Amino acid sequence: MRTWAIVHLERFLGNINAVKTRIGHEKRICVPVKADAYGHGALEIAKTSLKTGISCFSVATVREGTELRKGGIKEQILLFSQPHPEEIPELISSDLTPIISDEWYADALNKQAKSKLSVHMKIDTGMGRFGCPAEEALALARHISSCPKLELKGTSTHFAVSDSENSADTAYTQHQLSGFKDALNTIKSAGIDPGIIHAANSGAVLRHPDTWFDMVRPGILLYGYKTTEENGEPLMIQSVMELRTIVVLIKKLKKSESISYGRTWTASQDTFIAVLPVGYADGFPRLASNKWQTVIGGKSYPLAGRVCMDQCCVDLGTESEVKRWDEAVIFGGTAADASALAAVTGTIPYEITSNINKRVPRIYTNG
Repeated sequence: MRTWAIVHLERFLGNINAVKTRIGHEKRICVPVKADAYGHGALEIAKTSLKTGISCFSVATVREGTELRKGGIKEQILLFSQPHPEEIPELISSDLTPIISDEWYADALNKQAKSKLSVHMKIDTGMGRFGCPAEEALALARHISSCPKLELKGTSTHFAVSDSENSADTAYTQHQLSGFKDALNTIKSAGIDPGIIHAANSGAVLRHPDTWFDMVRPGILLYGYKTTEENGEPLMIQSVMELRTIVVLIKKLKKSESISYGRTWTASQDTFIAVLPVGYADGFPRLASNKWQTVIGGKSYPLAGRVCMDQCCVDLGTESEVKRWDEAVIFGGTAADASALAAVTGTIPYEITSNINKRVPRIYTNG
């Protein structure tokens, strides 16, 4: 096995329980498993979640939902994104719960549903993406309620900057929350049941307890990464994924010789170079070139030269105990985690774990 990802299911379960303890066990958790559970493996993560009583998942595409159904997941699956009209029959046959932003979508679903279809609606309070304007929420709720084949079972919104500690961003989140509550009150005053109410993403779980409502939707938090420091006692979570590979070749490099494309790294002295069979096609970002350290035998060794599609090189120094076929940790475990790699490459841990390619096998521990 050349390169593999270890997914610690016991840590994932611990993260779910930590969130449950924080928000209260009477509230529900929707586990986002879109993008193959942020790269961790959607079906395995979903099956593991069931052990803690989770009864709601979310996906971004109809195909993602269908794959979960084929894998035996019978619990509710929310469809976050807008599908193409041609996908609606599969959405219905897979018993997915769509989230509606406008009357067109409601009508399209109502036309094709053969029996009552549970739906949620989304209110745009400032994310500017999906959702109806807050002032049009009552009209949309009324329209959904008038559709004989649809049943409104939930109402949601999404926060844009709930993970920010900036005072202006905190005020913006409170502005979104206020607009959401006003829209909910308008819907309720009209005698319409908004169903289960959910809004809190990972940042809101950490920083805004007044957004928790009936259900929360922590994504990256469940996979072990905080995008902000919480208010109050720290939430104890662990990163779930490690990326490992092996040393496939060790070669000696003379002083002034260079490594990899672009000759961006030149040896300052005679040194040994280890070649690792992991590259950007596996999900190890090219932007990590000359900036990251791998861990081999408990010691850190810096990358030397650009990360290639399928390989990268590390500088072992003038003397090293590293041997061919030794294991190398790219991130997680004895190495820094995906959030540190994200910081070095100018991105977020979501992108690091989600980009671990399908050709990298996942090894699951202690589920």
